[in-house]
Amino acid sequence: MDKDIKTHLSSFEFGDLQHFKNMAVLPLMTSLDDSPEYLTLKQALEGQMLVISEATQEGRVPELKVMNKGEIPVLLLDGEELAGAKQNRVLNTTILLKEKSETVIPVSCTEQRRWSYTSREFSESGTVMIPKIRKMKSQTVSDSLQDSREYRSDQGTVWTSIEEMSERAEVHSQTAAMSDVYEAKAQELDEYLQVFTCLPQQRGLLTFMGGEVVGFDFLSLNSAYALLHPKLVKSYAMEAILQKSPKTEKPDVERAKDFLKEASQCKEKKYESVGKGWDHRFEGKTLVGSALKVERKVIHMAFFRITESEKAGNIAGFRRRREFRTG
Repeated sequence: MDKDIKTHLSSFEFGDLQHFKNMAVLPLMTSLDDSPEYLTLKQALEGQMLVISEATQEGRVPELKVMNKGEIPVLLLDGEELAGAKQNRVLNTTILLKEKSETVIPVSCTEQRRWSYTSREFSESGTVMIPKIRKMKSQTVSDSLQDSREYRSDQGTVWTSIEEMSERAEVHSQTAAMSDVYEAKAQELDEYLQVFTCLPQQRGLLTFMGGEVVGFDFLSLNSAYALLHPKLVKSYAMEAILQKSPKTEKPDVERAKDFLKEASQCKEKKYESVGKGWDHRFEGKTLVGSALKVERKVIHMAFFRITESEKAGNIAGFRRRREFRTG
């Protein structure tokens, strides 16, 4: 594994455990403090420095066009949802947009039954895709990078996963929109947000469900993390709600340490990022992960637990997609 990423993994310190129903969170801190400055999606949109639109007038499902008009880079987070235009999308990977730049970014659709303009530009939906779908999307993107150097997901798998999410939540959406599930569960999600508060120096969260580690997200700036904290908490909390698990075991901090150790032993491949820096992809026996690194600085990192059946399903989907392309 890359030395700088491994150093970050070993530098993590845990805040006090936060616990609610079947979900628990360990706040992540680190003494490393050498990150470049950047804005989040929310900051850049509110400051009118970012314009996100369809790649063409007709639109292309797996691509959007982003113009950063500011003098500072902007961070777009893997799984972060954009709402509007011809259909809602999520980021296929984390991207640090260059200042004063125009970039075509890789995305996946999260609203299957709409292909018509509701607005000319995209806005922030306030949501991040749940870990269960993020990790499957991440693995198919890694497969696509290895096969063709493209940040493409298996769109069929994403749609199927969102349909399953809606069924589990007992939410009907006319356009099969992921955001409709979040809106329907807003009151329950608020209960989790009230418990899992952001600490002053927090830069990430490691999450348990039913006493087992699900995964973690880490950001290099605590100011950026503070703005993304509610979206990330809602992402993990939605999965906790959908599990409907009666388990309330208190998680073991040693399991968190073991998870980080296992992450540091994953196999790694790296690819040139769509924006600044390099996109690192990781795979272990029961983990998948990714990290964005810019000039030796780790900007974002996320790892998730994945089962053998989930791996097998993703590999089968990727093979079907590759056969379709080459047939």
